[in-house]
This record gives sequence, structure tokens and C-alpha cells, in this order.
Amino acid sequence: MIEEPPSQGPIDEVAVAEYLFKRLGQIGVRSIHGIPGDYNLVAIDYILKSGLSWVGNCNELNAGYAADGYARVNGVGALVTTFGVGELSALNAIAGSYSEYVPVVHIVGYPSRAAQKDRLLLHHTLGDGDYEVFSEMFKPISCAVSRLNDPEEAAALIDNAIRECICQSRPVYIGLPSDMVTKKINANQLKVSPDLSYPPNDPEKEEYVVDAVLECLRKARSPAILVDACAIRHRAVQETHEFISESGIPAFVSPMGKGAIDETLPNYGGVYAGSGSNKGVQECFESADLVISIGAIQSDLNTAGFTYRLPALKCIEFHSYGVKIRHSEHPGVRMNGVLAKLTRKLSSLNRASDFEKTAVQLNELQTTSQLDHPQTASRSPISQAWFWSRLGQWLKPNDIVITESGTSSFGIWETRFPKGVTAISQVLWGSIGYATGACQGATLAAQELGIRRTILFTGDGSLQLAVQELSTMIRNKLNPIIFVLCNDGYTTERLVHGMEATYNDVQEWRYKDLPLTFGGRQDEVLTYRVETEDDVEELFQDEEFGDVDTKKLRFVELVMLWDDAPKVLKKIVKSVERRNA
Repeated sequence: MIEEPPSQGPIDEVAVAEYLFKRLGQIGVRSIHGIPGDYNLVAIDYILKSGLSWVGNCNELNAGYAADGYARVNGVGALVTTFGVGELSALNAIAGSYSEYVPVVHIVGYPSRAAQKDRLLLHHTLGDGDYEVFSEMFKPISCAVSRLNDPEEAAALIDNAIRECICQSRPVYIGLPSDMVTKKINANQLKVSPDLSYPPNDPEKEEYVVDAVLECLRKARSPAILVDACAIRHRAVQETHEFISESGIPAFVSPMGKGAIDETLPNYGGVYAGSGSNKGVQECFESADLVISIGAIQSDLNTAGFTYRLPALKCIEFHSYGVKIRHSEHPGVRMNGVLAKLTRKLSSLNRASDFEKTAVQLNELQTTSQLDHPQTASRSPISQAWFWSRLGQWLKPNDIVITESGTSSFGIWETRFPKGVTAISQVLWGSIGYATGACQGATLAAQELGIRRTILFTGDGSLQLAVQELSTMIRNKLNPIIFVLCNDGYTTERLVHGMEATYNDVQEWRYKDLPLTFGGRQDEVLTYRVETEDDVEELFQDEEFGDVDTKKLRFVELVMLWDDAPKVLKKIVKSVERRNA
């Protein structure tokens, strides 16, 4: 008689949508952004059932911006749109996340599989029965595209998409047909947390690279470190910080890398962006005989029009995909492991005293840089040069600072951050209006993580593209501090072309009335208008305004001259003009 195998017990089952949202919860997503539509409504029901929160934005583009901002603070974000009209509205935001290495899970509610198979001419289609056309559009801007058409494959496709999203730090696309939402699948996999760790480097290759870098450092007389955005995006900030702290080597950031370094360190040198840099910073950095570049993205605005001075013969490049030592390439040797091991071996250099000498020089450099800008407030109009230099003294440790494409993104280069400040901007993609949507998502993530201040700087023209998200902030009881730079239009575009052209003008709004217009109560919001430097000083000294524990949204009209701009922006515009010509 053949014995039957022991019983495995009943298999736990869960709906596909619940599996998806519970997986997102396991990787740290607490809130989902998006817009309801008839193809995703049942799926949205499972967000609350899975223990997550639904935000609900004013449009899909803003939802994409918000998910991006949420991800930059939280580590990963998610949004839900509907098929066709909804997903295409979010396409610009997803492209920005892809361009700037931001992990966002984009879930699209699809028509049923039967409707797709029969090629029915449903609403939100192009009327040709093609249900793959939109997902094909997202393939170039997603590191994985998964359409959940088979219950047997759904869990594996979801897990793979989430892993790719985190490990590649880029958006993924998950198509969820309406009839697949409630299909039951095996829930046992949810008992095992997804493995999101990077594969370890080959030990021999890693050791070789570390020794080669150490040898370069032994020979260098004046090395420097440049930290860029991919150090942040590919989760190498801790390793980078430890390396900078232990080595004492002068360390600089690119515009996209701002916030990656503790700017209170004695060996922090400032923002390097080629000819767009402060003169002292440029001279100090470019005099280095060895540059250790970490996570570089050498785009036009990040390099002030490709004016970096990084000859290959004196450069070591650390990336997520490998290390390059001068002209020698080492693919597959990820920077995280190399930096960690390099830091542990720094003691073998016996050069700490040499590097410490640079701290005095860097402190002198920072003092000189600050003297370039007037420090005394007056009744005169608020100048860009004065404001961004003054701002650093008002910021607090662990603030989140968001700057819109335009004058604020360039002005912030001159702001010295306290320890732990997170900087968010879209230097590479540069979609105007991004920062307002991103502020909503970043503030929500900060609130969930216990971070108390999120601060937005946006222009009046930029705000008009995404202002509806102010209502989303109010509805979700978020409390950012919002500065609207009121300078009568698109100042950056004016500098590029058409200084007094009407197409660079915008209608002047009563900006500080907006919080009440969008439903805020008098006891929930604080509004201000500042027109002079003395007004700014008074505002910065206002305890209620700067209070990290207040629950009130604070909204400031910051009036600036229409033709004023940061010096660095004026320099970069010249290179933009040459390229456009």
C-alpha cells in the first residue's frame, strides 16, 4: 500500500490587487498617489484593505510629480492611474523619474482581458483595438513593464517589477486588468520579504579595485572628492559619508548631488559646476591632482554647460555599474562595496595629517564665498544674491528643501546647509511645475517618517502649472512652508531669450490668498508677503513661522525684481544660448 504524502494544509489565497499593495507596504510605501478611473476603481478599494492610505491628487501629472517627491524622501513611491487618458497624463512625470533615477511603481488599471482579446472599441482607447500601444510608450522610460494577464504569473511579475524598481532606482509599469483585480493567488510568498539587496561584488575584482584606488591616493598630493546624484539614488550615501569623514579629503558636490554631503564637515568645499562655480571653489577643485568622482551625471545644467574640468588621467569614477580608474574600466564592481572597503583601509595611507591641512583652506574658502554676498539686511528689494546666502542661517538640521527649475534651483547653490538636509530638485529633466507636486509627496513622506519641516521654493510662473496640489496638501492636512518667488513671470526664459517678451509674462495672482481659496481654514494656514530684506529678517525671526512643530501650512509671497537672477544662472544661460543657436 502506497502511503500518501503528508498534508500541506490549506493554501492561503489573496486577491491579486491585495498582493500587490501588501508588497508595496513591505518595501515601505505607506501612501499611494493617483486619480480614480473606471478601470482602476475596484483596485483602489484594496489600498485601504491592505493597510495603506489613498492620497488622491488633482490630476495624473501632479500625482506623478508627487510620487516622485515621495520616493526621494521615502526611498520608493507609487501611483495609480487609469488606462490611456490617465497614464498618458502621467507620462511626463514618469519620464522625469526615469531620467533622474527615482524609483516609482506606476500601476495602470486596464480594461478586462476579454475586452482586450476581442479588441473592443472601448472608451480611453485609440479606437483601433490595440491595447498594447500605451504600455509600449512606457517601455523606454520604465526598467520593467509587467502586464498581469495570468494569475499563475502575477505574483512573480509583481515581485520582479518591485525588485527592478528598487535595484535600478527607476520607474516600473504594472498593468492590472479590471477582471484580474480580485483573482485569487497564493499568498504564501507574502510571508517572505522581497530581497532588495544588491548582489555582492566579486571579491577578487573588488579587492583589486580598492588596492588600485589606494595606490592612486598614496601618490596624490592634492586629491578631491566630487559627489553627484547617483550616490543618492543608488543608496551609497552612507558609504560616501563615511569615506569623506574618515579620509578628510576635500569634498564637493555637484548641483544634483547637493545634500549628499554633511555640509558642516570641515572638509566640505561647496558646489562645483565647472565655470558656474564660485571662483574660489572652482580654483580649489580644479587644482586637485586626483579627483574621486562618486555617482556622476554629467548633464548640461549639472556641469554649467559641460564646463567640468575632469581629465581622465586624474579621475577615478565610482558608479552603480562599475569603477573607472583613469583609462582602466572595471565593469560590474559596484561603488557601494568598494567605498565601504576603501574606508576600512584608509588607515594604511598614513596621510590624515596631510588632508587635515586642507580643512583650514576650505574654511577660508567658505568665509571668502560668504563675503561675496552682502550680509546686512536693508529696506531695499530682496536680491537673489542676498536671499540664498542668508537662507542657510535659517534652515534647521534634517529639513527637506525643494527648489523648482529656475532661479531657486540655481540660487540654492549658494546656501550652506545644516546637517542632514535633504535637497530635492529636477536639474536634469527640468519639468516646470514639478516642485509643487513633489512638495506634496515629499511632505507626506516626511510626515510619515517624523521629519518636521518641508520647505518649497517655486517661481510664480512655475506655481501656476501645478497649483491645484495646494488643495491636496490642505485636504491631507500637510504643513509645508511654501515660498513663491514673485518676479512677474519666467525669469530663466527671459535670460535665455525675450527679456521683455510678453510670452515670458504670467498673470499676477493674489498668491497668499490661495490657501483659503483652496479650502484652507483661517486656523490651518499662515500667509505672509515680504518685499524687502528687512521683511525677510523679520519673517525668519518669527517663532511661529519657523516652528518645527506647528501643524499649520505656511505660505509666503516673496517679492523679487523681475530681472534679477543668481550669477551662476546668468553664466549658464550664455552656454544655453550658444547651443540653441
